Amino acid sequence: MELLAVTFTKIAEPLIKTPIFSSIFTILAVVAGVLCYFYGPYWSVRKVPGPPAMPVVGHLPLLAKYGPDVFSILAKRYGPIFRFHMGRQPLVIVADPELCREVGIKKFKYISNRSIPSPIAASPLHQKGLFFTRDARWSTMRNTILSLYQPSHLAKLVPTMQEFIESATENLDSKELTFSDLSLKLATDVIGQAAFGVDFNLSKPKSHNKSNNNNKHEDDHVQQFINQHIYSTTQLKMDLSGSISIILGLIIPFLQEPFRQILKRIPGTMDWKFDRTNRNLSSRLDEIVRSRMKENHHGSKDFLSLILSARESQKAAKNVFTSDYISAVTYEHLLAGSATTSFTLSCIVYLVALHLDVEKKVVDEIDAFGPHDQMPTAHDLQHKFPYLDQVIKEAMRFYTVSPLVARETSAQVNIGGYVLPKGTWVWLALGVLAKDPKNFPEPEKFRPERFDPNGEEEKRRHPYANIPFGIGPRACIGQKFSLQEIKLSMIHLYRKYIFRHSPQMENPLELEYGIVLNFRHGVKLQAIKRA
Repeated sequence: MELLAVTFTKIAEPLIKTPIFSSIFTILAVVAGVLCYFYGPYWSVRKVPGPPAMPVVGHLPLLAKYGPDVFSILAKRYGPIFRFHMGRQPLVIVADPELCREVGIKKFKYISNRSIPSPIAASPLHQKGLFFTRDARWSTMRNTILSLYQPSHLAKLVPTMQEFIESATENLDSKELTFSDLSLKLATDVIGQAAFGVDFNLSKPKSHNKSNNNNKHEDDHVQQFINQHIYSTTQLKMDLSGSISIILGLIIPFLQEPFRQILKRIPGTMDWKFDRTNRNLSSRLDEIVRSRMKENHHGSKDFLSLILSARESQKAAKNVFTSDYISAVTYEHLLAGSATTSFTLSCIVYLVALHLDVEKKVVDEIDAFGPHDQMPTAHDLQHKFPYLDQVIKEAMRFYTVSPLVARETSAQVNIGGYVLPKGTWVWLALGVLAKDPKNFPEPEKFRPERFDPNGEEEKRRHPYANIPFGIGPRACIGQKFSLQEIKLSMIHLYRKYIFRHSPQMENPLELEYGIVLNFRHGVKLQAIKRA
């Protein structure tokens, strides 16, 4: 054997040194490198079942064709755990409540971080909030922020929420309106006050906003800030309709940042617009933070002031909450507290308007609470509106605002019988769970009674079948804030009005798939004043 090897080497060596064979060898090496780059991630999870993936784009064409429903389709075909290739990057999709509990709670220490998809990788502003920070920094940030969501603090926010909601819903009668726009302005006003201590003044009727030229100039600045906030959120696409750098991030990740740096300097490109928007947002947020740092904020109860107080009193918090991270986490609250709350409130009113039997029960429960000028307390909101609770849960099941929740393994771990190496992207398919007929019979029907705590369906259901706010330590920490605002809004809306779909309203709703779901054309309704 040794003699044969020596003989072959002597024969092949001159050939390899010739130009043609050298070129062939180089080409083969490049092809092998490209194949390893594109198929290396797949190889590590190849035993997890899934559909055949197209070269380079993976399963993105399926996502473009079916939207978020693609994950329900694949779960039916491949079972509760399967592969989905977001371009080059394979995702291990978990679509079973018990496996979600395994990922989110039982084995959390191995899967504690969120993976960062290319839309977020293209946005440094979004990366520094609580949602995508990692390891020790995330833990310190979370522990500090959790203290701000104690029931006693949330109860103090009820009058503030009430004031904005009353003002926003003052003169809607006999009007056709894009309700999703109104709800976004309202949610932004509420979270603006709670997060920044700033009144954005978006949801008040125009008659309340008549002011002099100086105030008009300030209003223009506020509206520009909000427009940039909305643009920044809606442009984070999870498909092939995003910017060039985001698309490259899905397909060839190592090219994303170099191309982003180039394209953001070319006027007119999506990357240029997105970068300019994010820089303007960051500049405005930094300005607010710097200004608040100079003030005496100890008497203030907004989120930013409480963070700054914690930063002064806790050494660990001071090291973690540098000014850029404070700006990012405060903006994150603006995003999470406006876009998702607005979407959910709009979905509830849209669905209730389609189901008059549900509307009657909602109105009867609200009327039975007491006189229309009686403000419910935080305790009332939790305990006096059981049917409204069911309606909200069913609407959040019907339209799950975050149908996918991203995780990433920090060590090798076994999930559902599959060994997943460190660095595997494991995504929980909350939208699939919410439409699974095993836990929700007739899932395409809007039926709030399925969440009746005394009903057999609720008692039989897996406790993690409906988890719109996520699961475990990484679950949304603002869920009680959001539910409090949604309930107050529903109470005030239905004390005064009922709603019907505008002739301009499409049915079913058309949705866009970004970092959260959004409406393609908005929710268009007619407000009818109650007798």
